[in-house]
Amino acid sequence: MLWIFYGLPFNHPNSTLVVTINGTGLVLELIYLSIFLIYGKNSHRKKITLFLIIEVVFLGIVAGIDLNVFHTHKSRSTFVGVFCVVFGVAMYASPLTIMWKVIKTKSVEFMPLPLSIAAFSNGCCWTAYALLKFDLAILIANGTGAVLGLIQIVLWLSYYGTTPKKSKTSRAAAADPEVQLQNV
Repeated sequence: MLWIFYGLPFNHPNSTLVVTINGTGLVLELIYLSIFLIYGKNSHRKKITLFLIIEVVFLGIVAGIDLNVFHTHKSRSTFVGVFCVVFGVAMYASPLTIMWKVIKTKSVEFMPLPLSIAAFSNGCCWTAYALLKFDLAILIANGTGAVLGLIQIVLWLSYYGTTPKKSKTSRAAAADPEVQLQNV
């Protein structure tokens, strides 16, 4: 939501791509969260709802300060851009805890390669966009993301060979519902 707010014309003119892509992502995320809220456990629903309320209140505070205190596009985009950079870098850095676990266990079992490739690709695409538009907020957040995604891929390639392989019988047993019932 912060990136959408960042790209709005009164904050950062000529950022239609930022608004449309992040708007599409927001719609998809809301669909995912709706499904999760419908079928999730009650305790999880309460927790997610609380986080969503906190996020909307936080965005409201940022928007209120942005619109009432800052009066130029440059100052507004800088103010909101700082928050976008902080949360963007935090999003890309969140797998660092798993990366530590990969190094410690010498196993990539908990770090899927497609997710690392997606993070790297996303960071690269947005970094290219930021270089074309010379948008510092997008460049810092996503340039950092591209580097962290690349580190994840290198780490995955380094430890893939040392990851214990699951046997075919354990995979077949995990997929067979009767075996799962017998194990309970």
